[in-house]
Amino acid sequence: MNRTTLSLLAAVTSLAAVTGFAALTAPDGGAATGATAPARLPVERSSLLCPAPATSDLAETVYTSFTPGPGSGGGSATSGAVAELKPSVATLRGPAGGEKKDEAGEEDGADGAENDGSAKKPPSDKPVVTLKQPGKPVAAKASGSAAPALVGTATGGLAPGWTTQQTTVVSAGSGRGVLGVHCTAPDTDLWFPGASLAEDRQDYVHLTNPDDSGALVDIELYGKDGSLKSQLSDGIQVPAGASVPVLLSTLTTDPADDVTVHVTTRTGRVGAAVRGAGDEIGSDWLPASADPAGTLVLPGVPADATSVRLVAFAPGDDDAELKVRLAGATGTLNPAGAESLRVKSGMTASLEMKDVTKGEAGSILLSPAEGAPATGVVAALQVTRGKGDKQEIAYIPATAPVTERATAADNRAEGSVLSLAAPGATAQVRVTASAGTEGGSRAVKTYTVKGGTTLAVSPPVPAGLKGSYALTVEPQSGGPVHAARTLLLPQDGIQMFTVQTLPDDRGLVAVPAAEQDLSVLDD
Repeated sequence: MNRTTLSLLAAVTSLAAVTGFAALTAPDGGAATGATAPARLPVERSSLLCPAPATSDLAETVYTSFTPGPGSGGGSATSGAVAELKPSVATLRGPAGGEKKDEAGEEDGADGAENDGSAKKPPSDKPVVTLKQPGKPVAAKASGSAAPALVGTATGGLAPGWTTQQTTVVSAGSGRGVLGVHCTAPDTDLWFPGASLAEDRQDYVHLTNPDDSGALVDIELYGKDGSLKSQLSDGIQVPAGASVPVLLSTLTTDPADDVTVHVTTRTGRVGAAVRGAGDEIGSDWLPASADPAGTLVLPGVPADATSVRLVAFAPGDDDAELKVRLAGATGTLNPAGAESLRVKSGMTASLEMKDVTKGEAGSILLSPAEGAPATGVVAALQVTRGKGDKQEIAYIPATAPVTERATAADNRAEGSVLSLAAPGATAQVRVTASAGTEGGSRAVKTYTVKGGTTLAVSPPVPAGLKGSYALTVEPQSGGPVHAARTLLLPQDGIQMFTVQTLPDDRGLVAVPAAEQDLSVLDD
């Protein structure tokens, strides 16, 4: 008879749930056998989705794709491996709502237009970005408002830790600014605290479906008094391989300055990101918050932030009483006038923290108030640099610690700031600067991050750098580390910038030990 252990099935099933695909192989390439401890095996397939970058004809977008090399725990064998991002089959028009134009007169494309089945077709299905080897990033450029959403897959030795950064510069108009985002894996349940339905805001949620079958998506909005009445009851259809940008103000007539967006799927999976934009504050991407938790870390608040606004939401049945602290360069403190926040169940709460960093980069730490139970919340920061008509915003969602490795793919010779936060014990962290997209050799440096502090550094730069490069962060010892990378690209007196948090890349997955030999026996 055929005999295959249930533990093998469970291992492969759990891997597939995390990565979308997993093949069970032994570390040396041989057959997997029984073990007394979980093995750390590289994933063999990764999926990424990038939202349509902008609706302005002035937009200039750079895609940077990277897989860590062997020296950073990445794969080395690339025979038959593929890593490429292609245009989505179509960018469809979202639910009903009038088209908007920015100050430069560009139409907001498909966003917010009537749901009449029309679509903005990509010019070609050829790959926009193709990565050929681990350890060396590649970059591609796109101009104007026609750049589509991208869907992509990496296999073999290019899959573990595959990362792609999308960086867009819009020099003028209501959507002006630097818009940066990590292309994300598809999911079924995502939280975005920090969006807005204010009169001067035009916030969209972009939904991209990587699969061969359609996805049915629900979007729930929550303000300070709870759920906002939605004008949609049947969900949003996202066809196979397509992208749908949805103007949030078309989903409800209820006004709200601070909004939490909840994206779930009834069928299928989607990648999602919120693009926040205002008439005076510029624009950037708001990624999803880490999963609800009683303790959260929001790393990488710039030293020169002129305004920091915390937005949080409690999705469970209980209210959350939160203690708010700032982990700065020398230690952790309670910011004056912003030491606590109460978040009622099912409601969005906000806290204006003003210029909380006061010249020192830091991270915001959220934990239960003294005597209060740990209640799960999601949270994000809206961070402003500059004042008046020179303002620019970025978003920092709560992010999980880097357990093994994380990467920021797009860094320049100047303008990158790496923030490492150690909310608990002191930690040692190795940072690797890859070779450049057009030349240069990698550089490695190890940092010590004292417990309860945030270390903000100009990261190592590859020797002889040409083009851009990737930064890979790997904790070596000590307590948990949360990381973020800030990219500074000032233009015309405006302090344009973007911040990307660095969650673990999940390139390695623990396979539970087998209870018996995993081989298949024929009797």
